[in-house]
Amino acid sequence: MLVSVFRKAHFNAAHRLHNPKLSEEENKKLFGLCNNPSYHGHNYTLEVKVTGEIDPLTGYVIDTKILKDVIQKEIHDRFDHRNLNEDTVEFKELNPTAENIAVVIWDLLRPHIDSKLQLSLRLYETENNFVEFNGK
Repeated sequence: MLVSVFRKAHFNAAHRLHNPKLSEEENKKLFGLCNNPSYHGHNYTLEVKVTGEIDPLTGYVIDTKILKDVIQKEIHDRFDHRNLNEDTVEFKELNPTAENIAVVIWDLLRPHIDSKLQLSLRLYETENNFVEFNGK
């Protein structure tokens, strides 16, 4: 019997979508307003989903306090109120699209979640735009 546990978190960050392999004109055409040289920001909502069997000893799939603390340390403390392009090592060479941010977040969380548990996440960039990643 598999059960999923969810944890929601929020962080605010600025970024610029830009590919240095393209010309300024190509970047403007491809990324539009998201290519603003002065950056732009989002109030991201992150939903982390951990799926597994209920531990008969604890009654948990995962202790939500542990999940909360991992998200705080690995994601919130690292990305909240940061310029993703300028202030983080993860996006120095990687275009911080919602898709890439989701993969980076998954990679940061995965080592802290028991390998017998499935990990997936949704990252909302806006109320209407989100991406989902499950590590595959």
